[in-house]
Amino acid sequence: MSASVAVYRSIFTEDRFKQAYGSEEDKTSARVRLWAKLAASCRCSRRACLQLLRHRVPIFNWLPRYRFKKCFFGDTIAGLTVGVLHIPQGTFAVVSLMTGSVVEQLVPTPPELNSSSPEGADFELQRISVASAVALLSGIIMLCMFGLQLGFLSTYLSEPIVKAFTSAAAFHVTSSQLQSMLGLRLTRHTGIFSLFKTLASVMENLPQTNIAELLISLVCLAVLVPVKEINTRYRQRLRTPIPVEILTVIIATGVAYAFSLNSIYDIEIVGHIPAGFPRPQLPALHTFPDIAGDTVAITFVGYAVSVSLAMIYADKHGYSIHPNQELLAHGISNTVSSFFTCFPSSATLATTNILESAGGYTQLSGLFTSLVVLIVLLLIGPLFHFLPKAVLACINVTSLRQMFLQFQDLPELWRISKIDFMVWVVTWLSVVVLNVDLGLAFGVVFSMMTVICRTQRAGCSVLGRASDTEIYRPLENHSKCYEVPGMKILTYNGPIYYGNRSFFREEMGRLLGLTPEKIRSREKARKALEKRERETNVNTVERGIANASFSSENEFFKPEPSEHEVQAVLIDCSRVIFVDVAGARLFTQMCIECQKVGVHVFLSSCNESVLRILTSSGLMNYMNPQHIFVTVHDAVMYIQEQKEKHPENTTTVWV
Repeated sequence: MSASVAVYRSIFTEDRFKQAYGSEEDKTSARVRLWAKLAASCRCSRRACLQLLRHRVPIFNWLPRYRFKKCFFGDTIAGLTVGVLHIPQGTFAVVSLMTGSVVEQLVPTPPELNSSSPEGADFELQRISVASAVALLSGIIMLCMFGLQLGFLSTYLSEPIVKAFTSAAAFHVTSSQLQSMLGLRLTRHTGIFSLFKTLASVMENLPQTNIAELLISLVCLAVLVPVKEINTRYRQRLRTPIPVEILTVIIATGVAYAFSLNSIYDIEIVGHIPAGFPRPQLPALHTFPDIAGDTVAITFVGYAVSVSLAMIYADKHGYSIHPNQELLAHGISNTVSSFFTCFPSSATLATTNILESAGGYTQLSGLFTSLVVLIVLLLIGPLFHFLPKAVLACINVTSLRQMFLQFQDLPELWRISKIDFMVWVVTWLSVVVLNVDLGLAFGVVFSMMTVICRTQRAGCSVLGRASDTEIYRPLENHSKCYEVPGMKILTYNGPIYYGNRSFFREEMGRLLGLTPEKIRSREKARKALEKRERETNVNTVERGIANASFSSENEFFKPEPSEHEVQAVLIDCSRVIFVDVAGARLFTQMCIECQKVGVHVFLSSCNESVLRILTSSGLMNYMNPQHIFVTVHDAVMYIQEQKEKHPENTTTVWV
């Protein structure tokens, strides 16, 4: 059983609707409200200070609601695990390699340098100072971006870009760990094609593989992969995931120490870890002009990695992130740490996955990570002297499993959107082939180009009416809808701006059949008709004949329009999100051309900004303001009423 709904109301033009339901506030009151908001934002109160503190220092927001029984044990294990991994490595392999490339350019390693000599110590200090300068400048850039509220730039990191970027970056990280897993002593490669250069170097030096380190890697992989799979599959049943990474590090360190693997089999170990907290010192500020370009790239790569990972885990666990807060946190971290001989930091694929898989829930896990690093620096650093680097490489590689599994999303992405699939593939190939920074930039540019192309070629459709309803749908998809006689109802599915105005004009001309030749011929016929009317009028006056029926008799000269001839064009602007000056001028030009052939133009469903730009551009000088309606159905009802009022003259200008 179906029910029909009848709607009884007056026809609303935009002007009439504003008079009935619009706001009575004028521009002056709007300015007063704006100043009131600004004044309120500048007031300082205890409540405002608490809100700012909770917003900018998140621990004050989530710590009071911390669920101790559920989260504490997982945060502890995850924090300790990540803390152990932080001891011998840098945070993110890609950022580390990029920073090392800058340091090598400014302070190249001299041949036959004795690191134990005074010259060697001075050389190391110079390199550390340059790396710290990169960290300081990166922190300053991030703080400036936070001040300008440029966190919105992260919106250009669409989901396909984020997943492709992190997946491709995982390949870079894995390739950088291969030499440690195989026991090869190779030169690090950076720049374009660095991934392929690294793989080629590994393949070339495979005969020099250290069998002992290869066996260590295979044993670690044989332990890590199954246990991590168990942690993933039975996560709901386990109170906390099995801390396999910590156990592997402890056992591997003990075995390497007990059997002197470094001296007997020449395996590479962590070695000496400096004890004590570093003293603050000023970075090499004079290198800022030389490192500025590379530091910008490092900054954006570090920020992109951090925000991308935050987006992935926010979607997975159902929370939201604040990109500007990320800028503030990383900016402060890099700026402060640069005075303690640190290089730029960022989030990392491997340790983030380890933190999540080890049972981390909140940022409290970061406190335990920091405590581990601090204790190691001050007290127990020498205990990790014999930790094999192959073990750390295996832990990093196995933690990237989730990044590699993102390939499973490709079939579904192809089914949903071919364009997003292409964005994913192009971004992944760009990051793998070019490098992380150039690849990310290329992926973002390509994604934006797809958006531009889609807005340039947005579809234009003819709408038809569903019988006995006020619903209008495109005819190509709804064959049972019908066109309103004597009218063309058109809709455009995108903005109208300088980039697509030519396409919009072509589509409108095609659907209306308004070619330049037809416009000229119809205009010429109309002018000839007007001239004959004037001549007939003059002859009648000269003879002194008063013919009361002149207007109706003169209808002979007016061509009777066919039933299917278009007398009115209604443009549905409900999907036109914005119009620029070029688009507004195109509207005016189309209105003039339609008037030349005796076709009246109507608009409906314009949003406020579109209507304001069209009005300001002078369109109302060529179009009746009363021809702009709230809905398509309002316009159709109005046009049909006017046709019924003037059936004797279809060329009457309706007002």
